[in-house]
Amino acid sequence: MSETPDETAAFPVRVRPEIAGLPPYRQGKQAGADAFKLSSNENPFDPLPGVVAAVQSATSFNRYPDALATRLRSRLADRFGITPDAVHIAAGSVSILYQLAQATSGPGDEILFSWRSFEAYPGLATVAGATAVPVPNRGDGTHDLDAMAAAITERTRLVIVCTPNNPTGPVVTQEAFDAFVAAVPSDVLVVLDEAYAEFVTDPDAVRGEDVIAEGRPNVVVLRTFSKAYGLAGLRVGYAVGHSRILDAARTTGIPLSVTAAAEEAALASLDAEDALRERVAVIAERRDRLAERLRETGWDVPAAQGNFVWLPAGNRALAVAAAFEAAGIIVRPFDGDGVRISVGEAEAVERIVEVARAAR
Repeated sequence: MSETPDETAAFPVRVRPEIAGLPPYRQGKQAGADAFKLSSNENPFDPLPGVVAAVQSATSFNRYPDALATRLRSRLADRFGITPDAVHIAAGSVSILYQLAQATSGPGDEILFSWRSFEAYPGLATVAGATAVPVPNRGDGTHDLDAMAAAITERTRLVIVCTPNNPTGPVVTQEAFDAFVAAVPSDVLVVLDEAYAEFVTDPDAVRGEDVIAEGRPNVVVLRTFSKAYGLAGLRVGYAVGHSRILDAARTTGIPLSVTAAAEEAALASLDAEDALRERVAVIAERRDRLAERLRETGWDVPAAQGNFVWLPAGNRALAVAAAFEAAGIIVRPFDGDGVRISVGEAEAVERIVEVARAAR
């Protein structure tokens, strides 16, 4: 029996038409033993010191985990200078995005975001029964915040700002974000999706900590332990914002979705932040070096502030990705737009540059 579902086959039961037409989320392609997997923006380093031991200590599998991840919430609340009820923990920040979409939006409502951006955004609107409103990026891969503000209507319920933008790489500045939020109606939720915040080196970039300190009640900040902290396989992310908005997210979420092992790993990762900063600095330096080398080969690589770089290959995206795969480098193509390359092992850099030069 094939392990790949036939998406053209008829459903045996009645399914919402918009869901039937929605392709399932597909993660970055897996890599063989001799290839570099640079398709999923994963951290190339092993777990931080103490994390494996912390996970191994979480052996009470016969008991349910703490549904609120109380210790982790308290730890993050201290970091942001807020109360624990203004922190929400879930199985990855994308889970919280879906929760917020369902809490705010339904049939007749609109969810607005820049595009291209995180590929889950259109789907979360569809699942909520709302209408996705993508606003094209500028030519340099940045959000067109003026156009996004102009696209807001009385039907808009949720606006997502992704910074650094996945997959193109640039950030939204603090000044631009502040001006944008000022233009958004106060009863519209703005989500600042900062999955890659730890890798940012641009001093002008918006920072969730500053946004929360400003006390903007209609802004929720999303972060994750999947990327910089290297816990992608354990699924733990968090939101910071107004407690009543997060109550709505908690209401729509699946109970007990954050395992005890994930909470222990996140706490241990926070304890090892000196090592984290060292690793993040290595990745950021490798990213900058890779982006510059790719520009030297003729690629117009946008400003990269995450743990990935973007090749704007347009209609050649699939062919360029195939050339990388033939060379043992698994990247993430976005048909018609470009190719995203995660920053991974140092040994991969030269091979990436060679293939990119040949594919230019």
